[in-house]
Amino acid sequence: MDSRTRQELLALGSRYAEYVGWLVQETGDEQAALWWTQRAVDLAAAGGDRALAGYALVRRALVTLYQDDAEQTIALARRAQSGTLPPRIRCLAAQREAQGHALAGDGDACLRALDRARTLLARQESEGDAPVIGSMHLPDSAGMITGWCLFDLGQMRKAAEELDRQLALVLPDAVRTQVRYGVRRALAYASHGEIDHACALAAPLLDGVVAVRSATVTIDLRRLSRVLARHSGHALVRRLEPRLAVLSRLPVS
Repeated sequence: MDSRTRQELLALGSRYAEYVGWLVQETGDEQAALWWTQRAVDLAAAGGDRALAGYALVRRALVTLYQDDAEQTIALARRAQSGTLPPRIRCLAAQREAQGHALAGDGDACLRALDRARTLLARQESEGDAPVIGSMHLPDSAGMITGWCLFDLGQMRKAAEELDRQLALVLPDAVRTQVRYGVRRALAYASHGEIDHACALAAPLLDGVVAVRSATVTIDLRRLSRVLARHSGHALVRRLEPRLAVLSRLPVS
């Protein structure tokens, strides 16, 4: 096998390993997700791609984010913002850092990280035909993460409105993206007290919840169920709650 073919096969293997890491995390097995992410890094390095090691830090920061560990999320994301890494990876890292700051309640630091992410997002076009790392279904990833962060900062109405704008840009067949951020949008409206609207948004998502069987989606689904349970006097809540309760308990693996 010549060196070029070997390099291409290692690059392909690293992308598959990275994708498997995503899939495994969605079953709730965080340790296996980290193992597959490291495997992707090792394959990429063997093929001469050192940049994926930076992305592994972004992936690890996602795991700590869902563990509500703001400090570790910020630290990992900052390590992935080296100037030697491609703008795409640094953009994702800045977005993850923003999420960590939002989780910690630091709005100013969150907005600064989002500003860096937008600047880096604008530079991605110079990468040409480089393989896309991370989600391919967010037309404006910085905008969507802004909506996410506003929720964690307690600005529920602003979060809901930003998520409205961003979800309108997502293709209907991007089911996981629609469900992941759609559930958070419904949670934002419910947390703001707009219960009927939250129910109207959540109801069409439930078939998608079953389809994607996502551990990360289930986290917000459980939070939504708890918020709505306080408003059992609403007819839409009573109609939605039984199925929502079942899906919130559904094992994903």
